Amino acid sequence: MLENRKEDYILKYTVIILVLLGIIMVFSASYYTALNSMGDAYSFLKKDIRAAAVGAVAMIITSRIPYKLYGAWAWIILAISVLLLVLVLTPMGTTINYAQRWIYIGPISIMPGELAKPAVIIFCAWYLNREPERTASLRNGTAPMWLLMGICALLIMKQPNFSTAFIVCALILLIMIISGTKMWHIGVTMLIGVLAAVVLIAIEPYRLTRIVTFLNPFADAQRTGFQVAQSLIALGSGGLTGVGIGESVQKMLYLPEPMNDFIFAIIGEEMGYIGCLLILILYAVFVWRGIKIALECQDAFGMNLAAGITFMVGLQAMFNIGVVSGTLPNTGVSLPFISWGGNSLLIMMACAGILLNISRNNISVKTRDSKLEEDEENKLAFLQKLFKVNQS
Repeated sequence: MLENRKEDYILKYTVIILVLLGIIMVFSASYYTALNSMGDAYSFLKKDIRAAAVGAVAMIITSRIPYKLYGAWAWIILAISVLLLVLVLTPMGTTINYAQRWIYIGPISIMPGELAKPAVIIFCAWYLNREPERTASLRNGTAPMWLLMGICALLIMKQPNFSTAFIVCALILLIMIISGTKMWHIGVTMLIGVLAAVVLIAIEPYRLTRIVTFLNPFADAQRTGFQVAQSLIALGSGGLTGVGIGESVQKMLYLPEPMNDFIFAIIGEEMGYIGCLLILILYAVFVWRGIKIALECQDAFGMNLAAGITFMVGLQAMFNIGVVSGTLPNTGVSLPFISWGGNSLLIMMACAGILLNISRNNISVKTRDSKLEEDEENKLAFLQKLFKVNQS
């Protein structure tokens, strides 16, 4: 009988280190904001620890659930995700800072946009590989993906949340590529996406302003470029080794929401270039192990699921760090496992658990063949022994 491998411990400990660093930096980055707005300097720290604890439980649970079951639940998972995207736009949704992205059920908040990311990964990984010929079909393969992109993008843009809509569509496109969709279908999909992005940027002045600000954040450093300018000041102040944990100046009500999208700037200020490099190495290790798990997977669904989760984490990390360092326009994407936010942390840790389950339930072809040969040899030895006993 074939034995399952042990889960990928390098991946597991990488996630644990990122989460622990996140807790430390959320406390440091949020101290003055929490004290000023809530009167409790430990407010964000306590919430982040609770979210990390729930996320740890979720990661343990998903690491034990056989990943192939998600394929059986793919339609249900997608339907629930789309339903939540609709409900958040009704009076059930809560508006914060002009964005209607949350559904509150008592003390529990749900962000349907965050849930949509793993939902589309699971569905597309299952749908495009359930019948391999779909990848070559415009009607049965590519067109349904276009429809899914359109529905998700439309509902998420209504919140509004341009960055999440972009990531969801990018995840669908990735699954299409690695599933073997025809290249001209991919090309048309990308062309449609670019045209849609141009139109969406043109019809909303604030999106165009972000593009202009990205090109020169210090041109209007007191208004449109304020966040990016303060972020760059923080990164520049850190130098090689940083000013020390807890010693940031920019978090003292200069940089808005320093524990969220711009927490990497506080890391750069307090831990310096070395701290930033450590974070980049940890994300590189996560992506490396995720790709390794995907490549070793023995079925297309598991491979695409692992690749999609890995790409989701890597893409978000790249976008967040790019915005903070001024190399990408401001997109409002959180830093995976580190930024404050219960929904994001819970979902990321649960997805890490799925990756661990894929690593545990797939053995390499070489290992599989050697085990089969060993089983055959054992059976043959047993039969020979039994035959000799009967003869005697």
